Amino acid sequence: GPSPDAQRNGFYDLRFVGTAADGRRICTRVTGERDPGYGSTARMLAQAAACLALDIDRGTTAGGFWTPATAFGERLIHRLQAHAGLRFEVLDDAA
Repeated sequence: GPSPDAQRNGFYDLRFVGTAADGRRICTRVTGERDPGYGSTARMLAQAAACLALDIDRGTTAGGFWTPATAFGERLIHRLQAHAGLRFEVLDDAA
């Protein structure tokens, strides 16, 4: 794997493009500090665990299985931006 220095100084900058059935498009950008496979992943997992333990109201998650997006909602995005060095943005240009 990458050296400890490469893990600390790594970063990533990703674009995701979604297209609806009616042709509408959205483009988002996700950036993160540290090597994505080592430094950043550990930070994301820690924040997901904290979100599960501290931020999710148990009364609203009763009954069956929940997808991560449904269970976490915006709470995980806020945690990742505040504590894990990630940034999420919707881009004007959907190209």
